[in-house]
Parts: sequence; structure tokens; C-alpha cells
Amino acid sequence: MKADLEQFIESARWFGGKGRSATVTEVRRVGGLGTVEKDGTPYVGIELVTLAYDSGESETYQVPIAYYADPQGRLEHAQIGQWDDPDLGPVHAYDAMHDREVTILWLRAFDEQHDDGKLAFHRLPGHELDLTTHSTLFSGEQSNSSLAFGEDSLMKVFRKVTFGHNPDIEIHAKLTEAGSEHVAALYGWVEAPGHRSTGGEPLHLAMLQQFLRTASDGWDLALASVRDLFAEADLHADEVGGDFAAESHRLGVATGEVHRTLREVFPTSEWGTDELKSLAGAMRERLDAAVEAVPDLASFAEALRSQYDAVEAIDQAVPVQRVHGDYHLGQTLRTVRGWKIVDFEGEPAKPLSERVLPDSPWRDVAGMLRSFDYAAHAVEADVQAETDNSQIAYRAAEWAERNQQQFLAGYVEATYPVKEGEERDQPPELPDHLRTLLRAYQTDKAVYEAVYEARNRPSWIGIPLGAIERLTAAPAQEEAP
Repeated sequence: MKADLEQFIESARWFGGKGRSATVTEVRRVGGLGTVEKDGTPYVGIELVTLAYDSGESETYQVPIAYYADPQGRLEHAQIGQWDDPDLGPVHAYDAMHDREVTILWLRAFDEQHDDGKLAFHRLPGHELDLTTHSTLFSGEQSNSSLAFGEDSLMKVFRKVTFGHNPDIEIHAKLTEAGSEHVAALYGWVEAPGHRSTGGEPLHLAMLQQFLRTASDGWDLALASVRDLFAEADLHADEVGGDFAAESHRLGVATGEVHRTLREVFPTSEWGTDELKSLAGAMRERLDAAVEAVPDLASFAEALRSQYDAVEAIDQAVPVQRVHGDYHLGQTLRTVRGWKIVDFEGEPAKPLSERVLPDSPWRDVAGMLRSFDYAAHAVEADVQAETDNSQIAYRAAEWAERNQQQFLAGYVEATYPVKEGEERDQPPELPDHLRTLLRAYQTDKAVYEAVYEARNRPSWIGIPLGAIERLTAAPAQEEAP
């Protein structure tokens, strides 16, 4: 059993320990769906599988398994193995996410608000579930597994789990209850109440939310806009039919409004001298490690450290709050009713205890500004591989700058709304200390990207390096609208 699960997890897209040697040390069944029968009726066991690495670290993954007494040819592609189960006897085990005959059990449990002491299905009021539909598994997910139930709802099953309030559930619940128009409404979530930590922390296993069936991915829309620009040899970014600037502005407004709602529904605080010193120190540490991995960063190291020193020198309190934590175009969807922001889990590589901490909303802003730059230069990299066109780099930079400025303008408008009796033609300028912080967040993100590209896509290393060159050379005041 353990060997089969080990092989299955290591080959899964959502496994976060690729390239590292891992051994299954424990398998725990926290609950199940369906009835344990010996007549061929499928039963789903919600298994928690703990893996240990040579470094001494360990991770726990949720593996819902559909157990059958007989082999299921239709599920051959999802087979995990076969073994003797203490409760079920000899079984054939399959990844339950691929089995439509058992995934409906989750939806029924949500509808009934099932709670047997082992699994508890919580619901928010206001939506009646469609129990007549079937599930479709999304194939592109990296860290979790998502199932669409017809056109009605979307269930995200968390794969890597840990005790604590999952921020995706926690933030979606608060924003849904506050009536935010910029997120998919949360319908409910699953936890294992019998497996709370000694400190009373819950173990969240899945969430159910509104399915935005007709939505378009923000990253894909941005790439299409860049391609449209490159296809028009004589036009500027603001003259192309696929100009994205208005959408970027709307996205900035939506982001600012979500941040404002988060300030209203979660506690806020401020960073003073000590916290800013710690932030700057963490940026310098990441830079030092990155230079070791990417020697090309060495030529920028002095300028980057100067930016991080400037963060440490900020003499004003910086407001902090709950934020997205991993914000980029791929975390946005464009619908007929405007932009929706998704996946509030935070940066997957960080432990949960860090992902739920307050942070500066300017980290989210910086992540999106980097994403606009990435979209433009990712298309440029593809085009340049096919043709040698010196104008492409200029046009990519033009597109990125235009959309960054519009996003930032929209964000500032929403963050600093017009007061009663006030008149203004343009959003206010950012204070110097916030421009300093925003630029440092951008370069910190670009340093991370440089390491990622060096390890995964060496041909793209020029994208973050080019951004770092621009961000360490341009005057800071050009960042603000």
C-alpha cells in the first residue's frame, strides 16, 4: 500500500517535493463517503498520507481514494494499486477525483450538510446546489485538484494539508459574506473535526464555490493582447484593437476594492521600524541566496541592496492587512460582470503560519505589475525565437509599461477614493515611502523569478533580469501615476 501511494504521489502534478527523495511514513483515514459494503458498492476513503524527506522535513497530502472490490476498466488511468484494507478486504484503489460515480458524494454531502464527527460539510446560505449534474476534473492544476459540477459549482480539493484556517476558505467566506462582487461566491467547505490539532486548529480538506463557467483567464487575455500588438507593425499599444489598458485599469480598481473590503473584515495593524528592518533583511537574504544560484544577478546586487536598505530606512508606519499573497494575472478571471480574483491560498511554498499573517497590500500590487511585464516579454521571447525583429523588444516594453500604469492608476483610485467635496482630474501621487516599498517588492519578486527560470526555463532568464535592470536604473517617481 505505502509503495503504491508513494509512486502515485510522486508522479502527481500537485506533488510539491519533485526532485527530492520521499518515503511514505504514515497513512491515516480521517473519514469516508459512501457505505462500506462488500457487494461492489464504491467507498471513498479520505486518506492523509505523510511523506518524509531525507532532510528530515515531512509533508502531508490528502488522497481521496475510490475503493472497489473488482477492477474498474474505465478508471485504469487513475489506478493507484491494490491491497488488503483492514475494513474493506481486498480492494482495487483509484484516484477518486477521476471517478464521477463517487465525486457526486461530495456534492450530496454539501447539500445535506453532512457531519458524522469525522467529516463536516459546512454551507453558507443563499445557493441551492444542482444535484442532477456530474463532475469534470480540471487537468491544468498544479497544487490542488478542482472539479466542476456541471455549470453550477466548483470544488477545490486541497492536496497538501496542514492544521490551521486555510486562507482560501477564510478569505472567500469573509468576502462572500461582505457581498464582494470581485470573487466567486463561497458555497461551503469541508473539514475533519475529529482531527483538530491540540491547539484547536481545524484541518480543512476542500471548498465549494461558484463556478464562473464563461470566465476568461486574465493571463490568456493579456497574452492575446500582446500578440495583437506584435501583429500590427505600425501601431502603438494604445492604437491596437486588442488594447488591454482599460481592462488593466478595471482590474486595478477591483484589486483596490478587494483590499479595502479585507481591511474592513479582518484585523489590521502597522509595521514600524523593527518590522521594516526585518522585511529588508529577508529581501537581502533572498538576494544573497539567489546570486549563488544565478551568477548573472551579481552585477545588480549592489543596486538591489540599496533598494532594500531604503526600505529599512523608511521612517513612517506602513499599514498591513490580509492580502492575496500570490497575486498575478493567472489568479484573475474576466467575466461579463467584471474581474474576479481567485485562489487566496497565498504563496504555496510558504508554511500556512506565514500565509495568514498580515502583509502590505503593495506586495500584491507588485506581483501584478511583474505579471504584466512577464506577459509582454513571454510573448516577445516566443516571437524572437522565430524571427529577429529589433522592434519587438521595444513594443513589449511599451505594452508592459502602459498596462502597469493603468493598473496602478485604477488601484490608487480605489484605494484613495474622492472625498465629498473634493475634485481631481487624476489619482493622487503615492508618497515617497510607498514608492520605495513598491519598487523593492517588485525587485524582490524579480529576483525570485530569476532563480525559478534558471532552474526551469533557462531560455527565459532574460525576462526577470531585464526587469531588474530597468527597476534598478529608472527613477522611483516614474512608478506612480
